[in-house]
Amino acid sequence: MATLVLSPSDVRRLLPMDACIELMAEAFRTLSRGEVVNPLRWGMWLPGKRGILGMMPGAMESPRTFGLKVVAVMPGNHGTPYDSHQGVVLLFEHEHGLPLAILDASAVTAIRTAAASGVATRALAREDAGDLAILGSGVQARSHLEAMLDVRRIRRVRVYSRSPESRSAFAEAGSERYGIRVEAVDSARQAVEGADIVCTCTSSREPILLGDWLSPGTHVNAVGSSVAAARELDTEAVVRARLFVDRRESTLNEAGDFLFPKKEGAVDDEHIQGEIGEVLLGRIQGRRTPDEITLFKSLGLAVEDLAAAHYAYARARKEGLGVEVELGGFKIAAH
Repeated sequence: MATLVLSPSDVRRLLPMDACIELMAEAFRTLSRGEVVNPLRWGMWLPGKRGILGMMPGAMESPRTFGLKVVAVMPGNHGTPYDSHQGVVLLFEHEHGLPLAILDASAVTAIRTAAASGVATRALAREDAGDLAILGSGVQARSHLEAMLDVRRIRRVRVYSRSPESRSAFAEAGSERYGIRVEAVDSARQAVEGADIVCTCTSSREPILLGDWLSPGTHVNAVGSSVAAARELDTEAVVRARLFVDRRESTLNEAGDFLFPKKEGAVDDEHIQGEIGEVLLGRIQGRRTPDEITLFKSLGLAVEDLAAAHYAYARARKEGLGVEVELGGFKIAAH
């Protein structure tokens, strides 16, 4: 069986945001039912800590597949034409271990991460939430704007990032693409105050979102940090919010947004209300009142990559997309 290689443009065509939101919802339910193998990610620092090679293996019964995402995370890419995350998702056939597909990881990650936030927003944000603040103006900021528009009727958007040129370009492109006014503002506080949905999609290692900016009833998707040594939210933001996570074990080991307040003694493990999959399964309650602040801490999981990759692979086979490669070196045939 030839291995199928899917480019970034293939992935974007095969994995639309609305479909991926449903895929992530089912992946979270499957995770919380205990029907996946999802070890903690492992990373190898490059010399001088200029980047890290991250590895995220996993296995699922539905769809029946297993695989691995390998990503080089290069913070120095910010502000360049290159995404900070470069890598591949490797998908294997379950019975004999045959390599089914190699997919561009940047495209998969961009879509599935925002789709996961879409699932959390749909489950936790107020039904009438429509004032959106986005911190960051890169790949994840762009995909999060799309995801938020899919799950709520957004009436106002403000974006802030450190680069005036980047946030202005983001606002112009978003306004043109979606037919909604996206406003570039001069500070994170100006973006957040008055918003009822906030997405933090930055590479910051220090808090860029302060708790005293948050209005009652706000829902926050904290996306940018996926390591224990960095955070986007200050301690007050975490303390004020009911915290939901993609996976409890990962949060206790990898989420700086939670681990810093815990180290300070401001919260303990009981502050984690539960996994978003448990909310979707009806095992725990999501939003209880219109005024409470909810927080979804997203770290990104192998199960998300596998669900998205398998869906894209299955569609590609049906539609004849991608490039087939015999890894033994005998044949390369393009559709």
